[in-house]
Amino acid sequence: MSLHLVIVPILLPLLVAALQLLIGERRRRTTLALSIASCAGLVLACAALMHAVSVEGAQAAVYRIGDWPARFGIVLVADRLSALMVLLTSVLALALLPYALGRWQHRGGHFQPLLQFLLMGLNGAFLTGDLFNLFVFFEVLLAASYGLALHGSGARRVSAGLHYIAVNLTASMLFLLGVSLIFGVTGTLNMAALAELIPHVPERTRALLHAGAALLGVAFLIKTAMWPLGFWLPRTYAAAAPAVAAMFALMTKLGIYVLLRLGLLLFGAGAGPASAHFGSAWMLWGGMATLVAGTIGMLGARDLGKLAGYNVVVSAGTLLGAIGLQQSAVTAGALAYLVISTLAIAAFFLIAGLLASDGDDDTDDTLSLEPYEQPGETPANESLYAQEDESRVVIPAPIAMLGLSFSACAVLLAGLPPLSGFLAKFALLAPMLDDAGRGAQLLFALVVAAGFCTVTALCRAGIQIFWVEPERIFPKVRLTESVSVALLLGLCLLLTVWPERPLHYLRDTAAQLHAPGNYIHAVLPGAEVAP
Repeated sequence: MSLHLVIVPILLPLLVAALQLLIGERRRRTTLALSIASCAGLVLACAALMHAVSVEGAQAAVYRIGDWPARFGIVLVADRLSALMVLLTSVLALALLPYALGRWQHRGGHFQPLLQFLLMGLNGAFLTGDLFNLFVFFEVLLAASYGLALHGSGARRVSAGLHYIAVNLTASMLFLLGVSLIFGVTGTLNMAALAELIPHVPERTRALLHAGAALLGVAFLIKTAMWPLGFWLPRTYAAAAPAVAAMFALMTKLGIYVLLRLGLLLFGAGAGPASAHFGSAWMLWGGMATLVAGTIGMLGARDLGKLAGYNVVVSAGTLLGAIGLQQSAVTAGALAYLVISTLAIAAFFLIAGLLASDGDDDTDDTLSLEPYEQPGETPANESLYAQEDESRVVIPAPIAMLGLSFSACAVLLAGLPPLSGFLAKFALLAPMLDDAGRGAQLLFALVVAAGFCTVTALCRAGIQIFWVEPERIFPKVRLTESVSVALLLGLCLLLTVWPERPLHYLRDTAAQLHAPGNYIHAVLPGAEVAP
């Protein structure tokens, strides 16, 4: 494999974004063609990278920029996990582009360059091998996300977007403080070098190391929306344009990626008695609290966009609890759940946008649900049941497509058979049955209960949208918007009928994460790795 393939997911969107800015907004077809070419090229490059790192016996691919030693220079590292995440990012971006072709990208300026900068930041964060450049790429993607969150303006979007900016600036400050403390203690920010040094850190400075790691963790727990730090997410995602909110669903998984990567690489079993599994209990119990908070919010949501946002919170809580257990089999199931939930939630955001108005007025681009009826209250739609209507109902094809897509999202997010959401949840939950720990048992029960609550919330929403109001006028559905939804749900269906090889890849990925020697030796040949 050519090592230059590792840097392609960063350079390609950077160059395309620069070209789009030079071309300007007047030549929309050219900028759009560049975006399509960039995303298609990214999918091909990331698929090739994923294949290269998954070959039997292959080490992590390491790209040293300027050929400087890894301890001092900028290093990019592609292993099974980072290759999976950059491929998921590229596939999601390519699937979302048709949706953005219509009304959404024309509501504000520079949508396509901002999307490319976001892809550059995400891919760089997944591939970087040191904490300083993780901060750099984190800021790049946040700067792009600020513009995308405000894309289309409007009072509702601007209010939520400014709130989002303030929260993430706080997270960036905590990130920088945490990185500074870690560098002050160890003298390096290279992840592999840190994994080698942490077992030997003197006890007198280990508390500072843990304080820096805790601040860094809090920064990404804010991004992951762990309770009570995730109060900002449902409102912000519901206010964003649907294609933007769908991409933001993946940004939340960046926090999961970093916590999983650093938790097992720096604070795994080989980190020494004082640092092994540092923070894992906080992630486990914090994940369960997030799962409960997201479930309650989902049951009480009266806005379809917020309902999708609370599904993001539920998925984040599930993943946090799973990685907090630090078991290889659970981690493999968590990765499967991460992929399926990201695709399904992205599709749900797109469907929520299609069920709302045509987006010309920011006060109308969300779909509100009816409140729950109080005991003794007369149903608002009692007249519908006053007499039976035996006339034949003809459902237009676009409405049927929306209804079927909504039902598929509900089945995927709830984890019901026979779709891939069930396979992912089964892979996640089955290993917990062998764990006698109280935390694993409680997490198992909460994930199952959250699935039932998801069914309840989405069935209620679906009945109100498609059944209770037969005279509802649905917005016009464009072909390009339908294509994006079909692509995302089609990928979930493909993983349903062809699950064996992806699950095998994810099991190998989890095994590689829990035995980080491959990563460390690839970056630092000859390094001593604690058993």
